[in-house]
Amino acid sequence: MLVASDARQSGAVSRREGWLSAAAVFAVALVVRIVAAAAVTFPIPEDTAYYAGVARNIVEGRGLISDALWSYGTPPLVVPRAAFEVWMPLPSLLEAIPMVLAGAANWFRAAQLVSVIAASVVAVLAWRLGADLAAEMELPAGRARTMGIGSGLVAAALGPLVLYGALPDSTALFAALSLAACLLMARIAAAEMARDAARGEAPDAAPGEDRGTPPSDPAPSDRQRPEGRLIALGLVLGFAALTRSEAIWLALAWAVAAWFWTPGSRRHRAGLIAGPAVVAVLVVAPWVVRDWLAFGTPLPGQTIANVLFVHDYDVSAYQNQPSLSLYVAQGPAAVAGAHVAGIAHNLFSVLLIPSFPVGLLGLLVLPWVGGRRALRPLALSAAFIFLVTSLAFPVATLSGTYLHAAGPAFVLLTVCCVAALDRFIVLVGRLRHWTRPVAWLGPAFAIAAIAPLCFVTVNAFASQANDARRRYELLPAAMARAGLPLDGTSPVITDNPIWLAEAARIPALALPEESPDSVLDLARHFGAKVLIVGSDPAREWPAILDRGGTAARCFQTVTLTDNSGAAPPKGSDLATFHVFLIVCP
Repeated sequence: MLVASDARQSGAVSRREGWLSAAAVFAVALVVRIVAAAAVTFPIPEDTAYYAGVARNIVEGRGLISDALWSYGTPPLVVPRAAFEVWMPLPSLLEAIPMVLAGAANWFRAAQLVSVIAASVVAVLAWRLGADLAAEMELPAGRARTMGIGSGLVAAALGPLVLYGALPDSTALFAALSLAACLLMARIAAAEMARDAARGEAPDAAPGEDRGTPPSDPAPSDRQRPEGRLIALGLVLGFAALTRSEAIWLALAWAVAAWFWTPGSRRHRAGLIAGPAVVAVLVVAPWVVRDWLAFGTPLPGQTIANVLFVHDYDVSAYQNQPSLSLYVAQGPAAVAGAHVAGIAHNLFSVLLIPSFPVGLLGLLVLPWVGGRRALRPLALSAAFIFLVTSLAFPVATLSGTYLHAAGPAFVLLTVCCVAALDRFIVLVGRLRHWTRPVAWLGPAFAIAAIAPLCFVTVNAFASQANDARRRYELLPAAMARAGLPLDGTSPVITDNPIWLAEAARIPALALPEESPDSVLDLARHFGAKVLIVGSDPAREWPAILDRGGTAARCFQTVTLTDNSGAAPPKGSDLATFHVFLIVCP
């Protein structure tokens, strides 16, 4: 055991200081995320409304049900329908807990509580990763303390990680569970190395080499602790899998780490992999059975179809479902271009621009810092997630596939950035002959650089949320004045089915980016009589009706009016909606 003076020299901190540091980072992150969440008054993007809406349905006694049919790739095609044919249920299940206490009327604010807490925990886990990295680098106590707390505080102020707290979807929860899994992986691997060394075996010997029977059995506590960590890892991986399907890449990262980076026989390393896998499968198994009963498949729906997307609107395709023939018909140049666009989108639009300059500096030093044992599982899992979402789902990722799984990468880049700034401050100090410790300058510079962008990002999201809230608050009354009340007697076709379903509490169908004939067939199949389209210049609807045709004549324009009975002025909230009555039987 280290005495106090030894601890100060080696960089080790007491358990009490560790808990106080974690609490301080959590408190700062919590305050920042509460402020951000308070500014966002409506669930954007749409998937956020989906998770919170399903949680509200649970609280109201309807069960795991959604009133929005946003994709036609997974039967049965009914509405309302069983929820989570593609996404995973854990965020909604957790959001239902505070919603029970706050009431379904406060559904969105109650759901935000889960994301606020989860996103705050992310900052604490960033602190732990930074502290582990500092311990591995054997930094002096002051620098080690600064690297740990600095990593946590920079994560607490990083714009994308702050936004996670305002948006009650899978993003913050998956980030927290992923980071917890990676921390457990690093600790299990380190414990295996330590146990191997304690048996008198060389730590740098080749993995998998049988080196005889250990000289003595480990103590009972040593035998139990690795097993406990393996069970904990399995539980975390299972819960991560119930949050996002990308958890499979976390499991693959552990398989690689256990097989190549831990000592022992092949049988022993296989046990390190199999133990958490069994636990994770047991956690996920009930949901797999439920999916099988509800949708006829134990796997998340339309996964293969997402690989074959030609356009991001293919997610709502009705008659023209994604297929291998359509995918190949693009030609090699278009396929290659889609992959380049997917990589560029994920790298720049998702990672580097929102986290600038922290993300950029972290990426530049990643080859030198990310290989450390403390960060190895995190770097590996982040790489797997980035590559698979970019290369296997290059079009689907433009709609957020990678965005919602990027939390581990943001934290990895944050810790690497803080480590690089620590080294930079040391070099500057030597050149300028500084005598006082100034390691805190690195995290301070980082926070000063990212705080303005964080403020702008949160305000931009808050403005978008307020705009969407106003539009969907005005729409029901305007529809009633037009003689088409949103009473739920028949589903409504719209380009934002989740928002309409949750704001108006009616069944809604996704508008496919297809011909009027296809949309008319959709309306006949579901008995829909109304089409509501927003003003999205990237979509063909409603301008596609101007091309004429027999089916186009079945969509009669309905004029909305404001409270005064006049047509809403151009650019107003109501003017963004185009409403059509479907008159053909």
